[in-house]
Amino acid sequence: MLAYLPRPPTDTSRYGTFPQKPDLPAAPRALVKDGGQQAAAAAAKRGAPMPNCPSAPRHSGFVPGEPSLPPSRGSLTTQHHRGRPSWCPPPAPQEGMPRLYPLHPLSVANIPNSSRGKTSARSSTIPTPEGLQSRRCKLLEEDSPMVQAGKRQRQRYVTKVGKCQVNLGNIQDKKRFLSDIFTTIVDLKYRWFLFVFMMCYVVTWVVFGFIYFFDAWVRGDIGHAGDPEWQACIENVDGFVSALLLSVESQRTIGYGTRMVTANCAEGVILLIAQSIVGSMIDAMMVGCMFVKISRPKKRAQTLIFSKNCVISCRDEKLCLMFRVGDLRESHMVDAKIRAKLIKSRQTAEGEFIPLEQSELNLGYDTGEDRLFLVEPQIICHVINRHSPFWDLSAESLRREQFEIIIILEGIVEATGNCCLAAGMTCQARTSYTEDEILWGYRFEPCMSLEKGAFQVDYSRFEMTFEVQTPAASAKELHELKELEQQEHSTLSLYWDHLLQPCALPGP
Repeated sequence: MLAYLPRPPTDTSRYGTFPQKPDLPAAPRALVKDGGQQAAAAAAKRGAPMPNCPSAPRHSGFVPGEPSLPPSRGSLTTQHHRGRPSWCPPPAPQEGMPRLYPLHPLSVANIPNSSRGKTSARSSTIPTPEGLQSRRCKLLEEDSPMVQAGKRQRQRYVTKVGKCQVNLGNIQDKKRFLSDIFTTIVDLKYRWFLFVFMMCYVVTWVVFGFIYFFDAWVRGDIGHAGDPEWQACIENVDGFVSALLLSVESQRTIGYGTRMVTANCAEGVILLIAQSIVGSMIDAMMVGCMFVKISRPKKRAQTLIFSKNCVISCRDEKLCLMFRVGDLRESHMVDAKIRAKLIKSRQTAEGEFIPLEQSELNLGYDTGEDRLFLVEPQIICHVINRHSPFWDLSAESLRREQFEIIIILEGIVEATGNCCLAAGMTCQARTSYTEDEILWGYRFEPCMSLEKGAFQVDYSRFEMTFEVQTPAASAKELHELKELEQQEHSTLSLYWDHLLQPCALPGP
């Protein structure tokens, strides 16, 4: 239950999203007065780089006054420090180019989680003395991607393949399962299903074989076996094995003609009729269970795929959470619908703890966008507005949250061939996304092109994403900033119109 509680804020400082001036305290400022700083100043005056220190690449793509992108996986801005040793001072910024300052002088760049695919090395912003070197190395080891992955590993509510990780226990009234014996048999695993399938036939054969043997023994047919003058009720039955063969031949309508029930006894005819009826019922039930077991609609969900990650970026000037869904079969789903649930624990104002609370994510059910014509892979979008539970979520707070998004895709299996029983069955495919599988500031690459008069889908690009410029602020903060800009613009427009208003000329 405690797996989805919000994480406490970490102590490690991170780079800010806007250029800030360094606020150096007195103590660290005194520590940096060593020979390395003097050598750096001398090298800067000479215009030559320090020995054993690689030159810093030129930053590009940064616009002053606009929010910058957070450190991303694989970006040049987070990987150009890998080759610089720890004793080398930071490179001097280029003239005319802005510089990102850390929030604290001894802070290090944030390492993304290992589940997001790529890592970036940490580097200190100012040179540290040898006394603090071991402390910084210990901090880097504790915050390594492998350690972070181990700390963040937890139990999922729904796996990536759609299996619910919920075990039901201490069920007292188990008679309810026998009231729906058909569904109970179909839900069994294949090894138990095949065992029940075989035992239904074997038990009936043995039971009726024992009854045939007992009837032949009571009437004396076994003692007079081979006597041509004896009027037997069951002919050619001289033991239990022959009676068992008679039971198998009667139920499976084999009829070799050597062992049979005669008209000399009424109980033999009644016994044969009863076995024929019981055998027909077992055939109808077990063959039906076998067919449904093989053609269950949940097997159709194996060809419905979801992207491994969600992305958050701007679409139509709105912050959106998006993921991709596709169908690998040419027989499409009929009346496909998609919906999403947010699983997160919370505590109410009265102190009540609600474990794994479910809330709905709007995927367009009010506009009909949740009804899909799933012919090609489609990107499903959730607009983060004031009604969304992610209204206050920013790129920084995403690292501290713990939640899980459940995606449910439902549709009717299209009828194929003569498989009429499978027509009209509803198929459901499920997957889940945790906060570690959400990429902030990314989009999905297009995977469809036009070739030879038809649209070609390249599923090798189904999972590919690329980085885009996205503000790290939450949707609420962006909305408030936009409203403030609109108010300032309207005030400036009114003031400007007042200045340009022509003065009234006096009449003649």
